[in-house]
Amino acid sequence: MSKEVESTNAINLISTGTIVKGDVESNSGIRLDGQLEGNLSAKGKVVIGNAGELTGNIMAVNVEISGVINGNVKAAQISLKASAKITGDIITQRLSIEPGAFFFGTCRMEGTPDGKTKEATATKRS
Repeated sequence: MSKEVESTNAINLISTGTIVKGDVESNSGIRLDGQLEGNLSAKGKVVIGNAGELTGNIMAVNVEISGVINGNVKAAQISLKASAKITGDIITQRLSIEPGAFFFGTCRMEGTPDGKTKEATATKRS
């Protein structure tokens, strides 16, 4: 018998100095300041802090990246902060990239106001 768990406002934390190997699924938000080797899926906001490193893919509602990602990111809204370093593809509706951020991969914008999908290849180096 399966019981569906509702999303909550709780924030999960993987602290600096912690290494997790394997996939992580959260019914709420999660902040990564340690290292994760695996995929990350969240029904809330994902924050990758300055010290955070992820090797794997992210799927969430909202993603804010200040650390390092080696993998693909899919979310309705993605924000790359100045210290972000991402190598991988992005699929999103809204993307913001601060000066100094590093992004190497392709970006596909889905759900644009005109209903069309737009794709671009970006290379930004600090």
